[in-house]
Amino acid sequence: MPYQPAHAPYDALLLLSFGGPEGPDDVVPFLENVTRGRGIPRERLKEVGQHYFLFGGVSPINDQNRALLAALREDFAAHGLDLPVYWGNRNWAPYLTDTLREMARAGHRRVLTLTTSAYASYSGCRQYRENLADALATLADEGLPLPRVDKLRHYFNHPGFVRPMVDATLEALARLPEDVRAGAHLAFTTHSIPTAAADTSGTPQDHGDGGAYVAEHLDVARTVADAVRAETGVDHPWQLVYQSRSGAPHIPWLEPDICDHLEEQHGKGVPAVVMVPIGFVSDHMEVKYDLDTEAAAKAAELGLPVTRAATVGADPRFAAAVRELVLERAASERGERPERCALGALGPSHDLCPVGCCPARAPRPAAAGADSPYA
Repeated sequence: MPYQPAHAPYDALLLLSFGGPEGPDDVVPFLENVTRGRGIPRERLKEVGQHYFLFGGVSPINDQNRALLAALREDFAAHGLDLPVYWGNRNWAPYLTDTLREMARAGHRRVLTLTTSAYASYSGCRQYRENLADALATLADEGLPLPRVDKLRHYFNHPGFVRPMVDATLEALARLPEDVRAGAHLAFTTHSIPTAAADTSGTPQDHGDGGAYVAEHLDVARTVADAVRAETGVDHPWQLVYQSRSGAPHIPWLEPDICDHLEEQHGKGVPAVVMVPIGFVSDHMEVKYDLDTEAAAKAAELGLPVTRAATVGADPRFAAAVRELVLERAASERGERPERCALGALGPSHDLCPVGCCPARAPRPAAAGADSPYA
């Protein structure tokens, strides 16, 4: 038989992310991209963009993706995985369509995609798949050969994603004053989404109260809290809470909000809180502003000691996890039965999003799933 590399049949990996502005002049155009089709006035976008302007108009996400790219390439090279890694964004340069065009012109025909969202939800999975379909449609209109694009499974419970969060929580606990450390509560935070979107997240059999989105976060929070107890001998109370709510106030979103949670814990006499942003891959703007700025200010106002655990970012263990996920999916595509690593109670996620998974409000084509028009 001819030689097949371990990543066959895939010939490239695409890192697909949200994107963010890299200077003050980028902020409003970036927000116009994010909110396209919603008819939000430019003046309102300037108000919304104030948290970016507080940081010089620069979102940390692009630099964090550059660091992750470097970590992936280093890990792949160290393990003999000759797989080129590209990067494209949903809302800012480098744009996804431009990156896929570059990949197609370079001759890539089987592409695996890693999104910087670990959990099931419309905005964290299917919307990225819709973006891929839109980009492929553009390439088809241009007469370019279309690569087949697949997506790595949700990695929320992969050991290489979870263990760095455990260590970050332990480090954040160690930064608390010793007299409040043992009584500290853990607030596991993630992005709030509309309850209707949460209820329909995941596969159709997962739909219900909170759907896969809430279930997956609860499983990770429980896994991290159990590991912290095993390491320290202290059973820290914990709760899943939410941040970064947006949208019309009359639409129900997941609660409680982190700032409300801090007030509630302070009122109960809790001596300290560690905020653990399990819903985020890196310390991007919604972590730096919503937690490090707003929530930290609320804690200071209350006189409540808080620390914040780091996100996984470009941790070498996460890069190694991506390599393992690439090899796992490649082996599955070759008809093999690879080991599928997962912690917690839910087990490894599906490779292929089924029909009805995280449905959109209005149906749109989505690539890299059972309903893909580009299979």
